[in-house]
Amino acid sequence: MTSRLRVDWPRCRGRGLCHELLPDQVDLDEWGYPIVAGDIPDEDLGDAREAVAACPELALRLVPLPQPSATSRRATASPNSR
Repeated sequence: MTSRLRVDWPRCRGRGLCHELLPDQVDLDEWGYPIVAGDIPDEDLGDAREAVAACPELALRLVPLPQPSATSRRATASPNSR
């Protein structure tokens, strides 16, 4: 399942722990605030969960992204693809 990290900006204090735990997915801006790279690959989910749990301000969430259903995939398929 694909997931994405979300930052609760009012809570975040720019401590950078998320970057230390998940450097491939989280960069820091010049003030130390996180810049999240996008979707979290399955192989990084464990590290992402650890970063969420370790955030001292509880400013990170791991949000599962909805998977397209078979019905919606058929609805978006081109009529010429049949």
